[in-house]
Amino acid sequence: MTTEKTSLKKRFSKFSTWVTKATGSPTAFLIAMLIVIIWAICGPFFRYSEVWQLVINTGTTIITFLMIFVIQQSQNKDTMALHLKLNELIAANEKTSNRLIDSEDLTEEELETIKKYYRKLAEVSQREQSLFSTHSIDEAEGDALQKINSRKSSRISKPKNQTS
Repeated sequence: MTTEKTSLKKRFSKFSTWVTKATGSPTAFLIAMLIVIIWAICGPFFRYSEVWQLVINTGTTIITFLMIFVIQQSQNKDTMALHLKLNELIAANEKTSNRLIDSEDLTEEELETIKKYYRKLAEVSQREQSLFSTHSIDEAEGDALQKINSRKSSRISKPKNQTS
């Protein structure tokens, strides 16, 4: 049963990714616009009857209803991937707080507490006269060199496997 659920999830994930990409394309927009134009042109032939109106209303309602689930699936997957990438960056950087890993699972109160910290940090940063004084090329080069040196020293300090 678990294999069936996993298979269904994989197929729906692939399907939702395909549908999301396809419906977000210029071609899909043009097809939708063409359908609306054809529907509008047919209005006089059907004397703008209730059935004529019902056709477009029913069609758009059904498509919208189904698209909600497809887009939500695709968005959930994209959001999870983004969170994982951010978690990797946080975990890999020694200057960041690992407390922010999986911060999407924190309560609103916990998030507000962390937000106050960053708000205060932003206030302190805004006291700087210029954006260039806090984000300079020299600073970027210094940070890059510091990372390189840190990696080199960690490789040197690691004990090598000894074989007898």
